[in-house]
Order: sequence, then C-alpha cells, then structure tokens
Amino acid sequence: MSDRPFELHDVVEMKKAHPCGENRWKIIRMGMDIRIKCLGCDHSVMIPRKEFGKKLKRILERPSENLS
Repeated sequence: MSDRPFELHDVVEMKKAHPCGENRWKIIRMGMDIRIKCLGCDHSVMIPRKEFGKKLKRILERPSENLS
C-alpha cells in the first residue's frame, strides 16, 4: 500500500465518463474504499480500492506541493 499511483486530492480520468458528460474526478477520501467527486456536477461515488485501480485511466492533476 506504500507505492500508490494516486493520492488524496488528485484529479483523475476514469475509463467511463459520468452520465453528466464530465470525465474529471477528484479523489476526496481514501481508505479501503475511495470516494471520488465528479467535477462537472459534484456528485460523489464510493468505489472499492481494487475496483478503482481497474477503472482508473490516468491521473490528470496532482495537488501542488508548495505549502509555504
């Protein structure tokens, strides 16, 4: 679990688009399940981690590392 390709607050693209037409999702919770929020209509979906890994297409944006 230490070598995850995705992290909290990443914006990701899934293999299938949301019914609203948007395909950009923000990771808002991580644990055994991952909660993602559609950036088009703000609907959130909880997906098991294993299923999320299979449905993930690519990571579009990472949160900035500059905290100063």
